[in-house]
Amino acid sequence: MALRLAQEADLDLVEVSPNSTPPVAKIMDYGKFKYEAAQKAKEARRNQANTVLKEVRFRLKIDDHDYTTKLKRAIGFLESGDKVKAIIQFRGREQSRPEMGAKLLQKFAEDVAEFGNAENRPKLDGRNMVMIIAPVKNKSEAKAQQNARRNEQKQAARAAKNAAATPAAESNTKEN
Repeated sequence: MALRLAQEADLDLVEVSPNSTPPVAKIMDYGKFKYEAAQKAKEARRNQANTVLKEVRFRLKIDDHDYTTKLKRAIGFLESGDKVKAIIQFRGREQSRPEMGAKLLQKFAEDVAEFGNAENRPKLDGRNMVMIIAPVKNKSEAKAQQNARRNEQKQAARAAKNAAATPAAESNTKEN
């Protein structure tokens, strides 16, 4: 009977759950169903975002200006949803003062606390001291926010362009 109903409606009879008792079937346009499923999968792949680990390297004797430059760079990475690996490189006698490196990394973590959280405490790894900072918002949220901001800027630019074009058109009609 279901097969006859499907043929009359010019649709397909699709078995949804063959293992249940009784088996469940649905009358639908199977081609359209497959197309929509493929579109949903494509959209999910497009919105998928991978978190990347970015590095910010500096030395123990870093100047204030260089520190702020590295800090701004790290904040940019965190805002875009990437993790930041802060590395302090020790040279020569600096290796005998790891507590100063830990102090500098703690200061760095406090300065970026608004944008990311330290995943672990600073640890010594050979000649380097390393600390990883995770962003507050994930990559997909950051990407969606960035796209929304870009769309707002485009609309504002279009509105400004249209507003600039409208008075010019009015002045041309007044002259004639």
